[in-house]
Amino acid sequence: MSLLELKELRLPVLHPLSLPIKSLHHGRAGKKKHRLERATTSSHLAMASSFAHQALFLSIFLSFLSTLNSSSESDVLLTFKSSVEDPILALSNWSPNSTDHCNWTGITCSKSTFLVTSIDLHNLNLSGDIYPSICKLPQLSNLNLANNYFNQPIPLQLSECIGLVTLNLSNNLIWGTLPDQIFLFSSLVTLDLSRNRIGGEIPLSLGSLGKLQVLNLGSNSLSGIIHPPVFKNLSELVLLDLSQNPSLASELPLEIGRLAKLRWLLMQKSGLFGSIPASFLDLHELEALDLSQNNLTGSIPLGFGLGFLKLAYVDFSLNMLSGSFPTDVCYGKSLKDLSLHENSFTGPIPSIIEKCSSLERFQVQDNGFYGELPPGLWSLPELKLFRAENNHISGQLPDLIGSPSRLEQVQIDNNNFTGGIPRGFGLIHTMYRFSASLNSFSGNLPENIFDSPLLSIINLSHNSLIGSIPELKNCRKLVSLSLADNSLTGSIPPSLGHLPVLTYIDISNNKLSGEIPQDLQNLKLALFNVSFNQLSGSVPLSLVSGLPASFLQGNPDLCGPGLPNPCNLSSKRQSSRTSRLIWVVILISIVVGILLLTAGLYAVYTLSRNKSSCGTWKLVFFYPLRITEEELLMALVEKNAIGEGAFGKVHVVQIPGGEFVAVKRLLNSSNLSFGTVKAEIKNLAKARHRNIAKLLGFCYSRGSILLIFEYLQKGSLGDALRKPDFSWDWRFRLKVAVGTAQGLLYLHKDYVSKILHRNIKSNNILIGDDFEPKMTDFGLDRIIGEACYKSSVASELGSYCYMPPEYGCFKKPTEQMDVYSFGVVLLELLTGRPAEQPESRESLDVVKLVRRKVNMTNGAFQILDPKISSSAQQDMLEVLDLALRCTSVLPEKRPSIADVVRSLQSLEPIVHPPVFSIELPSGNSEH
Repeated sequence: MSLLELKELRLPVLHPLSLPIKSLHHGRAGKKKHRLERATTSSHLAMASSFAHQALFLSIFLSFLSTLNSSSESDVLLTFKSSVEDPILALSNWSPNSTDHCNWTGITCSKSTFLVTSIDLHNLNLSGDIYPSICKLPQLSNLNLANNYFNQPIPLQLSECIGLVTLNLSNNLIWGTLPDQIFLFSSLVTLDLSRNRIGGEIPLSLGSLGKLQVLNLGSNSLSGIIHPPVFKNLSELVLLDLSQNPSLASELPLEIGRLAKLRWLLMQKSGLFGSIPASFLDLHELEALDLSQNNLTGSIPLGFGLGFLKLAYVDFSLNMLSGSFPTDVCYGKSLKDLSLHENSFTGPIPSIIEKCSSLERFQVQDNGFYGELPPGLWSLPELKLFRAENNHISGQLPDLIGSPSRLEQVQIDNNNFTGGIPRGFGLIHTMYRFSASLNSFSGNLPENIFDSPLLSIINLSHNSLIGSIPELKNCRKLVSLSLADNSLTGSIPPSLGHLPVLTYIDISNNKLSGEIPQDLQNLKLALFNVSFNQLSGSVPLSLVSGLPASFLQGNPDLCGPGLPNPCNLSSKRQSSRTSRLIWVVILISIVVGILLLTAGLYAVYTLSRNKSSCGTWKLVFFYPLRITEEELLMALVEKNAIGEGAFGKVHVVQIPGGEFVAVKRLLNSSNLSFGTVKAEIKNLAKARHRNIAKLLGFCYSRGSILLIFEYLQKGSLGDALRKPDFSWDWRFRLKVAVGTAQGLLYLHKDYVSKILHRNIKSNNILIGDDFEPKMTDFGLDRIIGEACYKSSVASELGSYCYMPPEYGCFKKPTEQMDVYSFGVVLLELLTGRPAEQPESRESLDVVKLVRRKVNMTNGAFQILDPKISSSAQQDMLEVLDLALRCTSVLPEKRPSIADVVRSLQSLEPIVHPPVFSIELPSGNSEH
């Protein structure tokens, strides 16, 4: 009898009081009957006692078996843990000293059998080997290892986990092909292997999973034909995702249309060709259909809207489909997303679209649609995205005043629209992008056209607009402004210079006059094109440094270096006044410098007095360092200084054991109490990661703190970049990038208190053995206080380019700010130059330099360090794209640090195991 059967057994337990007791009769018969009843009662008591002993025995026996199973399952789990690399100690409570493995991280046990039913270890930064010992867990039904860094083929022995219902290995670095053995899971309901590097064909054996409801193989490297028999028995399938497998080369199997329960069908960018099968109209439960970015031809099957009454998401974009707009598309009234863009559709947009009351995203760009748009389309209550660029659509835009519009993005470029820009569009405070170039719009720009606080991109170029450019004061998130090739007059609004993230300005080919506002020098402009206007006066050199001269041509009254006209006498007088002002500033700086020097000498004098009385200093070590306060202070002399930053000098000190440590003095620390400082530094010292420099201890006195870090002889990445002969191979640069990103991910997500670094730069990335990076100077704001921290950072001009555009505008620091700073480090690694080169004639920081060059022909290739072999060029371009996203001026457009780590790790070379023969086990033998 099995353990489960034993536990489920229900044994009766009799009690004497539960027996019927009848009245006694007089006489012999009565006595005889009484004796019989007493005997019967005695017999029942004996039986009850026997059952009670059995129940007690079974209880003890079951407890013993439970202990045995618990011990056995603990050993299995510990064997699995031994094969896994756990850098953040997420599995630290998986310990042989722990009595109850059911309380371990990620483990779920049955309430009745106390056996493991689920292992869920997703998103724990695990790597190493997926050891198949877990298949010895008899009731394991769920295995989730998603969002980790396992770099191996799918283990064949996982086929022994015959009770699995859910297997999720998505978003790892798994490679190889899909083995037939993996599809022996007869009870599998969910299989998710998406976002890996799995290749080869989809095996026919996949079709044996008759209970499968979720099949996700998206974002891999699958190839070949999608064999129709695969779907013959998958009648329970609810989600099918084969998307992002561009090496597939197949027609759409008719059998997919017979999966009656299918609700999500995602096959975008999967090498599909041929027509859309009419059998797809039988998928009446379908809610999402994405066939975009393939090579499909023909037209959308007739009855499209009638067949898919529940359809909410439709994407046929980037194919070669033709015909007219599907006139029955909104009969279901559930449609939220319709994407037909980049096909060969023609004809007008029918009025049926006005009935799509749930529509949120409407994309028909890059087709041959013509005629006027149905007026009700613009006022759909849920519409957020409207894209119809590159068609032949005509008519005027409606005035949306009074309509509760939720529009966020409107792109109608390259059409035949006429009339003016309606005032109502400026009242839509959810608008993020408004792009209507290459049309025939005319009239003045409404004064409120730029009032949306979220507005980031404005493109009204190549129209017939007149009048002046309105003041832009409310759109603080504006990134790009393009009003080129119109007939605008007046001057350039100085308010442009106060928009903190404005990066691209193109107002060329207009009739603008006056001078270029000096306020524009506040911006980090990657593009500034004012050519062919009527501007005059001198050009601010810092504004146009590094930009092509063609961006200024066509303004004969402009003057300055590099222009045909030198500035006139008044400009020279102005320059002379400016020079005198500069000399005054220099003299004031000298006086201030003398005062600071005096204060510094006084501080040194005070320190020297303190050295004689070390009782004013308190020394705390987190690691055993055999050095006293006096020895430490005596070693902080100029000859031991190896650097100086915003917070003070860094010294290298040799301790009596012969080892070296780095000591950083925080000059601008607040007068925080020793207890407060100790608590914060102790918290930072708990950081344990191979890419985080160890904080070994600190020395405290009122107004000054010395931080003691481990010392790395190779110095920092900043030191290396400043050397004229810097020529690291790409594999070393990539290793530094990956390691730094991993350390940052640890601080953001996995460190106990989840802190922000806030001072990421190449000088704070130390280089260890084998080019393993270690970040330092993290969390200093916690030690010296926010006010002192901001003051110190503001004083270091060399760190300015690491700061995101929103720095100073936002009250609280964010993870996106750290991502921006890391993006600057990526650009340094790609270009091979420091972030700022103030001594160079080209005083552009690396962000501005890269942004300007990527806008030029072959500019991306000019950015890459020519010292690196061309064989690494493709990987470098991918990292360049990542760096540009990290340094996006809009924080919400930057990737998370977890995505950054995954993107960089995907470029690392796959480490294949050595080739050796494996003898497959037979029967039920142990491995």
